[in-house]
Amino acid sequence: MPVYSVNKKAKFDFELLETFEAGLILNGIEVKSIRSGQASLKGAFVTFHNEAAFITNFHIPKYKFSGKVENYEPERSRKLLLNRKEISYLRGKSQEKGLTIVPISLYTKGRHIKVELAVARGKKKYDKREAIKKKDLKRELSHKIKEG
Repeated sequence: MPVYSVNKKAKFDFELLETFEAGLILNGIEVKSIRSGQASLKGAFVTFHNEAAFITNFHIPKYKFSGKVENYEPERSRKLLLNRKEISYLRGKSQEKGLTIVPISLYTKGRHIKVELAVARGKKKYDKREAIKKKDLKRELSHKIKEG
């Protein structure tokens, strides 16, 4: 189960409450580009149109060995494959004040490419500072343990 892309910024900017797994509808060029490790989840989020969920702002560049491809958009909205119950639940969560749905990682499960989504609440500036302090303390402790 190789991981192709991780949204590190989401883990820093948001408090992750719940996670879900979803499939993606992709074309062949996009699959090859993802498998070569070129996809970026930075700044991506989930939107809802009619009875479907879409991942927006998800950047997949054109596969470098593909021939001439006309009208290819690297940041087009891609449909997520979720159950109706999951879609309605996530839509309700996204309409609650302060909550959003963000992708965390992109990986394979068998031969399918999956995206891990999280219901998230935005962190305040002081929460981020606290996270940085904890990370620094943890690093210092690990250095002292290695030395001593």
